[in-house]
Amino acid sequence: MGFPVSLRIDDPVVADETAKETAKETAKETAEATGDAVFAWLRAVDERFSPFKPDSEVSRYDRGELAADELSADLVHVLDICERYRAATGGAFDVRLPGRGLDPCAVVKGWSVQRAAELLTSAGLSRFCLNAGGDVVVSGGPWRVGVRHPELADRLCAVLDLTDAAVATSARYERGDHILDGRTGRPVTGIDSLTVVAPTLTEADTVATAAFALGADGVEWAAAQEGCEVYAVLPGGRVLRSGGFPTADAAAA
Repeated sequence: MGFPVSLRIDDPVVADETAKETAKETAKETAEATGDAVFAWLRAVDERFSPFKPDSEVSRYDRGELAADELSADLVHVLDICERYRAATGGAFDVRLPGRGLDPCAVVKGWSVQRAAELLTSAGLSRFCLNAGGDVVVSGGPWRVGVRHPELADRLCAVLDLTDAAVATSARYERGDHILDGRTGRPVTGIDSLTVVAPTLTEADTVATAAFALGADGVEWAAAQEGCEVYAVLPGGRVLRSGGFPTADAAAA
């Protein structure tokens, strides 16, 4: 998918020194097998939904080789999410920009990693951290998650204290001005970075991208979304945050 993915599993049974060896071994085997399933799922999603692979379902649909009633249930679901946020932002978030092919990656990333996390919980794993290119979903807790400073790569602007939650950041520092306002087709430059904490990574990642596409107005919009907390850095270093943003402690800015 163009980003690194890491998985840490701290299952209580594995960490419990008093647990029987047979139980610990079984837990380790479950963790390893489920971890393999997680990465297999993410590789499959990349093959199916990448707009950069000519044989993917997304590319074939975009070229008109697949009709709407021939799409997989997963792609229909993803496109429904895309349309919901397009409408909610008045077109600022749009995966069908003029002059560009269909590109639902802004939804696919968070959705697919959230589904991967659900594979872990379905296997009975209760404490883990799944990190996909800096967007993170955690189970159990508390977990400490750092938010990168948008101008200083080796510094943090916030440290979060998360339990059973997800966090995603949209920013200009890694890929430049790559997020476009669908209403104008122009890059958004009114925000340096925008971080969203939500119950799922599907919500956190999509809300972060959609809010960024709205520009500075997106901070208030994101904070109004159910279950979402927001931390944004504007040009010049000004910080805006919602009242419930789960900061663990003061970090160097």
